[in-house]
Amino acid sequence: MATPVVVMGVSASGKSVVGQRLATALRIPFVDGDDLHPPSNVAKMRAGEPLTDADRAPWLDAIGSELAQREVVVACSALKVVYRERLRHTADRPIRFVHLDVREDELRRRIETRTDHFMPSSLLRDQLETLEWPGDEPDVVILAADQEIDRVVADAIAAVTPEVPPRQ
Repeated sequence: MATPVVVMGVSASGKSVVGQRLATALRIPFVDGDDLHPPSNVAKMRAGEPLTDADRAPWLDAIGSELAQREVVVACSALKVVYRERLRHTADRPIRFVHLDVREDELRRRIETRTDHFMPSSLLRDQLETLEWPGDEPDVVILAADQEIDRVVADAIAAVTPEVPPRQ
């Protein structure tokens, strides 16, 4: 795999789990974009305040820098076209996006049952409203991610690995 991968989607879509397992399968590093948020962003989200584009800018640049430096899988919401464009520009190389699409009721169930994350369920609606559907972008694969995790990971692996030509 010569192209870095961004596993994207709203909160609770499975970005971190799918991203970690995808990186393991590809034998490349995994970076959770949440770990690159400045403390002020985390505090805002913990308080139930949505991030602004200005809040996200340095975070997106840090992620873009990771994408520029090496083959890597990064978990990042990348909700807007301008965010994905900023990642592409900062990375200055092709990036493959894997968008995890999950029904809202399943997202809400996941958010409300997890205990180890700063994102409250109150921000889910804002994220869904902010999401600009990436369906028309040529470097984005959309996966149904409300199915069994092993199936989602297998679909992600198939989406980012080049096809092996059949033997003659």
